[in-house]
Amino acid sequence: MENKTILDIDKGRGEVIRVEVGEFKGKKLLHLRIWYTSDSGELLPTKKGVALSIEQFEAFKNVLPQVEEALKTP
Repeated sequence: MENKTILDIDKGRGEVIRVEVGEFKGKKLLHLRIWYTSDSGELLPTKKGVALSIEQFEAFKNVLPQVEEALKTP
């Protein structure tokens, strides 16, 4: 399975946080990785990022309401 880009979030200075779904060693993963724009204008991945298994993504998804509430609280 080829990685499928879901979203690019502009980080500024030619960098984006790329959200992708892909597969590694037969396991589906959610990749959140910083990509940068090379001198030739091509987006390339950095080593900065994380890959979440389906189980890790479910745990993360379950805490999002708490994260959202914490972000709203002054």
